[in-house]
Amino acid sequence: MGTDSIVTHVAAALTVVIAVSYALGSVARRLGQPPVVGELFAGIALGPSLLGLAPGRIYETLFPEQIQPILSALAQVALVLFLFAVGYELDLRLLRGRGAVAAVSLGGFAIPMTLGAGAVLLFPGGFASANGGHPVDATFTLYIAVALSITAVPVLAGIIRDQGLAGGRPGAIAMASAGIIDALSWPVLAVVLMGGGQGSARTWTVRVALLAVHILVMVFVVRPLLVRWMRRPGALLAHHAPVAVAVALGSAWATSALGLHVIFGALLAGIIMPRLPDGVADSRLLRPLQETGGLLLPVFFTVSGMAVKLGGLHRSDLLLLVVICAAAIVGKVTAGSLSARAARLPWRDALVIGVLLNTRGLTELIVLNVGLQAGVIGPRLYALLVVMALLTTAATGPLLGPLRRRAARPDDHDDRANRERTTDTGPDPGQSPTADATPAPQP
Repeated sequence: MGTDSIVTHVAAALTVVIAVSYALGSVARRLGQPPVVGELFAGIALGPSLLGLAPGRIYETLFPEQIQPILSALAQVALVLFLFAVGYELDLRLLRGRGAVAAVSLGGFAIPMTLGAGAVLLFPGGFASANGGHPVDATFTLYIAVALSITAVPVLAGIIRDQGLAGGRPGAIAMASAGIIDALSWPVLAVVLMGGGQGSARTWTVRVALLAVHILVMVFVVRPLLVRWMRRPGALLAHHAPVAVAVALGSAWATSALGLHVIFGALLAGIIMPRLPDGVADSRLLRPLQETGGLLLPVFFTVSGMAVKLGGLHRSDLLLLVVICAAAIVGKVTAGSLSARAARLPWRDALVIGVLLNTRGLTELIVLNVGLQAGVIGPRLYALLVVMALLTTAATGPLLGPLRRRAARPDDHDDRANRERTTDTGPDPGQSPTADATPAPQP
């Protein structure tokens, strides 16, 4: 296939990918689901599991092997831009939070990880069978623990907005806690990949040392240079985005060369990017990067869907899927709810927080792709985990519905609490301090 033919095929593939992803994302939104659910399904539908079953070799014609490396490269660029934006939006000051946010973050991170590791230890045979010969060792166990602890912050933000929870206490706590959970999960995932790499102990030590050097250079050299360059007299905002993209791609290249994934370099670049004086991310810089990454993310969904081969699953995998979904849902909903309740939040708010933390979506798909590319998980287990991510994300809206309807009808306990609060506030300000709240009957 010549260069012109490859360009033609890539243009045709991108046309179909973006159009189908947008269409199914719109359908998902009409059904009360976040658009990412439709986009995830579009990725699977355009892969061999569905489109590959169509007659006439449509899948092979639309996605020939010669263009798949190009699509994979575009997907990685989309991830770099997306994770850079995630890192730039991440407010590390939340790590110093106390009260409900700290309790929910700790519970929403530790308990799902424990359940994920426990599921592997309780069902080692099922995981070993679905993992297709890949070792089920300590690295694998820690990876599954991380995969079940992730919460998709961007998808969560969309659900909170669509469900009318923006500005409320449960939505704010869930968003802050999800950011902290992911901030804790990414370093653990990096440790998993470092520990699962091939080579001697000396090679591993050298890689860790080089990674530490890269982090120090980004924090103490690159960041001060960016601050001086962006705040110099006469600096133009139009020049900030290209520099940010260059820093993100350069950092992604460095971590990829060290044996990690490009996402870690992109995250680091976003974290060290200078913010506004009040510590908030500059929307004028963030918006073009988010929009560009959003246009390319459907390619990532499609590349991910190409790796999902539902036809290769065995009947025994259904039981493992139930185990994985149960551990994922119970871990997040129970951990988030009980942690919020321990912080003295009402039961309804606590349950809403637990349900919101069960959202996975795009971030989970990124983690699964990293594990598949690193050889930690095999294609069959990857397919099961993708289905789990799709189901748990799609379940968020329906689970929130009854909680919101119950909030619209206060129960007797709430009425009694309201009466008690009214009594505690004392007499009406318009009355005399000595007047009785109830007028005395006239003779």
